[in-house]
Amino acid sequence: MDTADLWNSAPGARIAERPPSLQGLAAVDLPRERLARHGPEALKDHELLALILGTGYQGRNVLEVARAILEVHPAAELMGLGLERLARLKGLGKARAAMLVAAVELVKRGLERGLGVLPLISCPAEVVPLLAEIKDQRKEHFLCLYLNARNQVVHKEVISIGSLSASIVHPREVFRVALHHAVASIILAHNHPSGDVSPSKDDLELTRRLVKAGQLMGIEVLDHLIIGADEFLSLKEKGLM
Repeated sequence: MDTADLWNSAPGARIAERPPSLQGLAAVDLPRERLARHGPEALKDHELLALILGTGYQGRNVLEVARAILEVHPAAELMGLGLERLARLKGLGKARAAMLVAAVELVKRGLERGLGVLPLISCPAEVVPLLAEIKDQRKEHFLCLYLNARNQVVHKEVISIGSLSASIVHPREVFRVALHHAVASIILAHNHPSGDVSPSKDDLELTRRLVKAGQLMGIEVLDHLIIGADEFLSLKEKGLM
């Protein structure tokens, strides 16, 4: 089906010509064509909704329907209305409401699993949720987060697992992974099974070694977090690196 399906009337109606409101709109300016040419980021909210809806209804094209819906229910609100309320909106109905709910749920599941979205780090507190796997470990785990130039986490890896009180970490292992993923910076983290997040002398010395190695390689060590069961400490925030 060609671009005409973006402005036809009610399902089953004959597709003829663009309605007056779209007569001056070139084919390349229609949502589907803009999506193909420029990607989804270039589309406005009502254009994205129009692509999901597919068609309008008698007297209103799909772009008008989408715009009218979003004027009453902005995108963030629309996504939380639920099936029954969506189905009552003029221009949706049960079938399209179900399709929209399914699309939202699919996106939510993808976000929960980290698919397609790279975590952005702007402060130490935002790192902690990414370290949940090590905070309750009975042995010390040393983990690294690898970030691109936008401070987005592109990779996470446990570098070593040690004893109840120490882990052995060599700069070679840390930066081998960094080079493989061509990252711009790294964040170090390890847990203290005792729950006391105070840095040891060995923690500070290891941090200094890794910072120095990173400087030589052009890969910045942004921080070193020590994780306990109920709290954490950032060496960067404490001025210890």
